[in-house]
Amino acid sequence: MRAVTARRVVDRRIARRRIAVRRAAIFAVALVAVIALGAVAGVARAVATAGPAAAAAAGYRGAAPIPGVPDPRRAWADWALDCQGCHRVDGGGSARTAPKIAGEVAKYLKVAGGREYLGRIPGVASSPLSDARLAELVNWMLFRFDRRDLPAGFRPYTAAEIGRLRARPLRLRAAAVRRELQRRIRRRARSGAR
Repeated sequence: MRAVTARRVVDRRIARRRIAVRRAAIFAVALVAVIALGAVAGVARAVATAGPAAAAAAGYRGAAPIPGVPDPRRAWADWALDCQGCHRVDGGGSARTAPKIAGEVAKYLKVAGGREYLGRIPGVASSPLSDARLAELVNWMLFRFDRRDLPAGFRPYTAAEIGRLRARPLRLRAAAVRRELQRRIRRRARSGAR
């Protein structure tokens, strides 16, 4: 009888420890989430109040306004919070996270289907930003990372266009479509077209 009672006591202690460990794990996860949200909020506040220094750091030098970008600071903040984690600060991307956009992204606008592709890729199509802010961000990104390759007569994306494109996201086909567009870009470059 004593052995059974002792076993129950041990089992209860083990159960209490497991519950305590689970509670500690839940608390730790919640604490990390609160800290992360606080950090994001802090970054957003810092970006919103950073002023001209942030705009300069983001590549906006106060020159001529960027077409389709009413607020370059806001576009930079949206980039910092939504895009640069995968595409990197310099737009260099990574083979495992996201393609390089620096010196590349505007080339898509020069081939058939490229403009549509930029509005339908998963990161754009699933962005939490409004259509207007997303159009502003895409226009900013084109000027910031590949101004040299913008086609003559470039027309900025509009909120309506982004809304229409992101309604049909390229989910599983994004990589295949990108490969095909890159093939067209290489063919165009070999032909000497600018």
